[in-house]
Amino acid sequence: MSTRMPAESFTMMTEIVLPNDTNVFGNLMGGRLMYWMDIAAAIAAQRHSNAPVVTASVDNISFENPIKLGNTVHIEAKVSRAFNTSMEVHLKVWGEDFTLQYKYKSNEAYYTFVALDPNRRPRQVPQIDPQTEEEKKTFEGALRRRQVRLILGGKMKPDDALELKALFVKD
Repeated sequence: MSTRMPAESFTMMTEIVLPNDTNVFGNLMGGRLMYWMDIAAAIAAQRHSNAPVVTASVDNISFENPIKLGNTVHIEAKVSRAFNTSMEVHLKVWGEDFTLQYKYKSNEAYYTFVALDPNRRPRQVPQIDPQTEEEKKTFEGALRRRQVRLILGGKMKPDDALELKALFVKD
């Protein structure tokens, strides 16, 4: 199976925050943003795998800055690392205020997707060949983030998380 570059999966999704997207404070609702992020991340994962995908997990999402009514939301997504049948997708979210003419970071997150074959069974995905320094950094951290997800999901015992142990246990 061929190797792909993260840039090949790059997806940019843009939305405008309308009144029914907001809470009582005039800010974009977190659930609506997570919905849009899931769509952008799924498109990136499908571009990488050339297959339909399903969301397997969503890492912690911390909202740094609210996105206000009338502002534009830009969601950047690209595959940061591929494992056997799963892919980690790194997302960055930006708000843009056209009235005050500035762009600001709202949040960042990692989503995990599994590629499916025609029988809806997991299928193998191409590996990633990171090119930029940022891509290399997110690629290197992906194995540790994966082990945390597997431990929290009850699919890995903490003692088996060798990448994480290396951070905390010195021989």
